[in-house]
Amino acid sequence: MNIIRYQTLEPGWVAFNPLVGLRRELSRFMANPFLGFHRQSDILSDWTPAVDVLEDTKNLYVEAELPGVKKEDIAISLVDDVLSISVQRSENDQKEEQVHRSERYFGRCERSITLPKPVTAAQVNATYKDGVLKITLPKTEEAQPRQIQVMAA
Repeated sequence: MNIIRYQTLEPGWVAFNPLVGLRRELSRFMANPFLGFHRQSDILSDWTPAVDVLEDTKNLYVEAELPGVKKEDIAISLVDDVLSISVQRSENDQKEEQVHRSERYFGRCERSITLPKPVTAAQVNATYKDGVLKITLPKTEEAQPRQIQVMAA
């Protein structure tokens, strides 16, 4: 199963192009050039952490890259077969420093992932170390592979 990032353009249109935010920002700039590009624009504030979904015979694993996020700012929920990760990353409060360039993303982000197999919600485990969130989701007994013995007729 492949996970593909997408952004919606207009009703009925979906783009798999990472430059969609730039197109939207340029359109906004051309509509009102005196506003210019600003810090809270879509192109600068939309951030989505990279996520990997892995599987072995007993578990599903979800790993998300969340550099610069505190453990307290991460919320994980599991509803049916959808795992959601919500993150709030805030700017440093160093107002005495003059900013010459700022390319890091700040703000709220949420990723929702439809899991490929049913899992046991009560046994889900999450760890966070060195900016990587690792979630272990044990598969239900029905979802685990089984050996079936062939009997003589």
